[in-house]
Amino acid sequence: MALQMTLKQQRACARASARQPFRAAAPAGRPRRCAVRVQATAAPNDLNAGLGFETMRDGIKKAAKESILTPRFYTTDFEEMEQIFSQEINPNLDMEELNACLTEFRNDYNKIHFVRNETFKDAADKITGDTRKIFIEFLERSCTAEFSGFLLYKELARRMKATSPAVAEMFLLMSRDEARHAGFINKALSDFNLALDLGFLTKNRTYTYFKPKFIIYATFLSEKIGYWRYITIYRHLQRNPDNQLYPLFEYFENWCQDENRHGDFLAACLKAKPELLNTWEAKLWSKFFCLSVYVTMYLNDHQRTAFYEALGLKTRQFDQHVIIETNRATERLFPVVPDVEDPAFFPLLNDMVEVNDKLCALDTQNMPDFVRALAKLPLQERLASMLIRLMFCKEKECGSVDVAGSAASQMAAF
Repeated sequence: MALQMTLKQQRACARASARQPFRAAAPAGRPRRCAVRVQATAAPNDLNAGLGFETMRDGIKKAAKESILTPRFYTTDFEEMEQIFSQEINPNLDMEELNACLTEFRNDYNKIHFVRNETFKDAADKITGDTRKIFIEFLERSCTAEFSGFLLYKELARRMKATSPAVAEMFLLMSRDEARHAGFINKALSDFNLALDLGFLTKNRTYTYFKPKFIIYATFLSEKIGYWRYITIYRHLQRNPDNQLYPLFEYFENWCQDENRHGDFLAACLKAKPELLNTWEAKLWSKFFCLSVYVTMYLNDHQRTAFYEALGLKTRQFDQHVIIETNRATERLFPVVPDVEDPAFFPLLNDMVEVNDKLCALDTQNMPDFVRALAKLPLQERLASMLIRLMFCKEKECGSVDVAGSAASQMAAF
């Protein structure tokens, strides 16, 4: 298979995706064409020797083991989701705002953006040793996260086609974007001779059940933090072109706009259920999901500081900037967010990084499993106590002016 995905191939994949329903909760049968086309194989070489990666077959990487910090595949109560987006059942559904989002999705601004060139493979072959290893890990995690979004959005589109066609189309077009992202990243993995078998992953990955409201909270934050990660990396590399080790990052400016549009749509979804934004329970969950997303990113990235250093970034500075900007964007919608600019916030996260590093170090030591488990207990208890302290950290009352009862709407009224 040629390493370059042509525009014609991308369009064929999108048409196949739109024609065929995708069952994320209980996948069966032969993987669809667009889910398999993204797994290109390349002639094996010695560049990956000694990096510790397992393969399923030549050019196809065995997926990394799942853990609490790895990207997950999600399923939900699709009947409840249908009720949220039914105009007959939900009088708060603002179709004017949703139709504005639909128009943006239909414009498909990135239709011809994800077209590769001849520089990809050559650049990948120049990345060797530990830097190559961390690049592959970054690409795998990113591909898995994007593909997870594709599966969830495609299934939501299928389920809502009869009850809410307009919303179903929006989810379908979001799944189109996520499929492009996942496919583009997986083609990049093939440059490193270790693509993922996404069809196999679909059938064998564990699916985590989240209630619909939790799905919307989590995906909104995921899209917003994804935007700030991508745009921050892009802007840094534009200022420091010598650190542009691989051409994938040159696509991040337009790419991140997909994430931003998805976030705007999910914000409209939250507004369609005001109780998700203007009750005491909403305040609790808003703060909880913000902290969950921020802590997960912070701990993950600090396990992989070599990747950001390879790009000329300082991991701690990068993460703190992304969290602050994501929080500022989120406070325009969520009723409560943690005050991440409070002087006590990031020192507590840094303490968590130190404890997590010690836990990870125990996994590398040669000792019986029961001894390792006992050695981890005090560290796990300490980490849990820090998480509890975070939940009681200083917070900011905020919210959207469009949501009655929010702090922002009350200030606007005053």
